[in-house]
This record gives sequence, structure tokens and C-alpha cells, in this order.
Amino acid sequence: MHIVLFDTPEAHRALLPLTFTRATADLRVGALTIAEKWQRLLRVQKVYRRTPAYMQPLYEVPGTAEETLYIAGNLLPDAALIQAIEALAPGEGLVQNNKLLAMRATTFLHDQPLEPSHATEWTGTCMFLQMPADVFRFNGEQIRFDFDLLARTAKPIAVTDPHTVIYGKDNVLVEEGARLRACVINAEDGPVYIGRGAQVQEMSVIHGAFALCEGAVVNIGGKMRGDTTIGPYCKVGGEVSNSVFWGYSNKAHDGFVGNSVIGAWCNLGADTNTSNLKNNYSTVRVWSYLLNDYIDTGLQFCGLTMGDHAKAGINTMFNTGTVVGVAANIFGGDFPPKHIPSFSWGGAHYGWQLYRLEELFRTAGRMMQRRGKQLSEAEKQVLTYLYEQSRQTKPKEV
Repeated sequence: MHIVLFDTPEAHRALLPLTFTRATADLRVGALTIAEKWQRLLRVQKVYRRTPAYMQPLYEVPGTAEETLYIAGNLLPDAALIQAIEALAPGEGLVQNNKLLAMRATTFLHDQPLEPSHATEWTGTCMFLQMPADVFRFNGEQIRFDFDLLARTAKPIAVTDPHTVIYGKDNVLVEEGARLRACVINAEDGPVYIGRGAQVQEMSVIHGAFALCEGAVVNIGGKMRGDTTIGPYCKVGGEVSNSVFWGYSNKAHDGFVGNSVIGAWCNLGADTNTSNLKNNYSTVRVWSYLLNDYIDTGLQFCGLTMGDHAKAGINTMFNTGTVVGVAANIFGGDFPPKHIPSFSWGGAHYGWQLYRLEELFRTAGRMMQRRGKQLSEAEKQVLTYLYEQSRQTKPKEV
């Protein structure tokens, strides 16, 4: 049976700019992406995605003849929910408050509506990602959830460095190929996961819950506070608190990032800082692509949300609740606007213009080449679509 994690138009827009370039199921919450959680828990080798049409070239489409289990891509799994989903009969769906959680179909539905012939109301709890801030808000809990999942298949190694100090050793999982040198890890308040080939360099301090994914690096003297995930092959330094970095992004130098979500292939220049708390301690408003307006998150702590391929020059100061779209290039220091649309090029003192697509491809290509990757034709197709859809409009004042 195929497993397909589906996007709805509402969920896709509500989670922008993070979902401009990926399915909602590929959002990383905890140590794993949503798709990786379902794949492990359902014990399957592959899960598929059903996305907006412009993004589908990034993903494989399954054969049409086989029975298919559809699951909402922004739904976080738990044991009771999995049991209910696996018990669905063909044609039956699981719903909550008129939202489709899952549906079992007799065949793969390419672009047809997902409409179960019979719907069962789910009365248990469920965790949906409904706005980008939910990624860091749920991250500590999901690190704990994923830690138990990863422990089932991990090949842990002992930490033999005599100058590394670990508190709560039973709550630390270090995978093969990882390297720790003269650092302090405190897992007394939450688990710490160090992935394959990851590095924690000298004089760094890590507090759990924390996940350092495959090939990622905490640079010399890094201060990693709890409920933080550093995605695959990222390089981070300075101070990071309750934040999630996707893969291949850099914050190599000093500066503070808190209560933030940083996309893939991003770079934060030296001494870039994010404000995550307003001076008057009121709740934080952020730009919503779903409502095309600023909304109140209801959160007192909320930092930066940054789409893929965005860059910030040295000394950039991001205000509380700043939202940066895909492939924006920000420079010149000082406070940029709280909403920076995709493909913006400029800064607070320089004004803004549209980033040239060819220059974006060159910059992205150079950065990816440094990690042994290249921008695929499908990725270029998606970025070109987004570029053609983008509009340089002045965001509303708050």
C-alpha cells in the first residue's frame, strides 16, 4: 500500500515561507522531518508527497493501481493516531473538526479531491502545524519523541574524549562517526542527539533537548540552548535557543538566534542577531501569507522565520517576528522590515529591488557546490515559478 502525505491549499499557505519550496511533510520538527517520522512508525521504505502542482516535479509519483493511504502532511504522529489510521477500511476517512486527517483509497488519486465515502470523527488529541512558529513551539517535545524513535535503530558510540563532560549520560545518543572535543553536554532536562559524522568543537556548551543532525557542526565556543535542532550539514556558532535550522545552512559566527526557523541553504553573516522578545513583553505579530496581513501569534517569544536560499550580511538585526521569503538577500546592517518578500535584494539604508534570477542561480550554485551538491533542474523550475509569481509590494505597517 502506498503512503502519501498530502498538502491542503490552506496548510500550504499557512506555513509559508517554509513551504514555498517543500512539501509540508518535509518540515523538520524535532530531529526528524514529519515524513521521516511517519516512514519509521508505519515501517515502510518510502512515503510519497502530494503537493501544489508547481512543486510536484520535486517528488516521485507512485503507480496508480495500488491501494493508497493518505495522511495530512502537517499532522504530527502519535501511537493512538497511528493505530486509528492503520485500522481504516477502503474508502474510509478520519476527520477532526471537518479537517481530513487520513483516508484509505482503493487506488492512487493523482489530482482528484480526497473525499472519503465514510468519515469517522477522531476524538483524540492531534498536533497540527498551523503556522511557522509551531515548528519551534513543538520542537522540544518532538526531539523527545524522535529520540526514542532513533534509539531503536541507532548505532551509538561511546564518548571517549577525556575533556568532554556529559551530564545525564543515559539521555545522550551519539551516532557513529560523530566527534566531540572538550565540550559540555547537559542532558538532565532533555535528551541530546548527535547524528552520524556530526562535530561539536572545543568549548561548546549544549543543553537538551537538542538534536545535531548528520554532518552538522557546532563551531568553537557555540552555546546551544534547549529545544533546538541543527539540521543536516549545517554549521552554527554563537548562541542558539529554541530554534530549528533545516539542512545546509550556516550561522558560523557570534550572534543570537532565538525562537526561529531557518530554511535550507541560508547564510547568516557574522554578528547577525534576532530579537525574540519585545521590550514591552507583549505578544508578537508576524506576517501571514494565508491572510495577507499581520497576525498575532499569541506568543511572547518569536524570532525570525526565513525561507530557503535567503542570506543576511554581517551585523543584520532582525526585529521580533520578522518573516523573510525565499532567496532574499539582505545587507547593510540595522533593522530591515518585519516582512521581506521573496527575491528581495537590499537593506534598510539601500532600498529594495528584485533579485535577478540568473544571479540567484549562480549564488545558490556556488553555495551548494561547497557541499558537493548542485541545483537540480526541478529546483530551478520551482524557483522560476515562484519568481514569476512574486510581487514587490510594500508590506503593511504594524
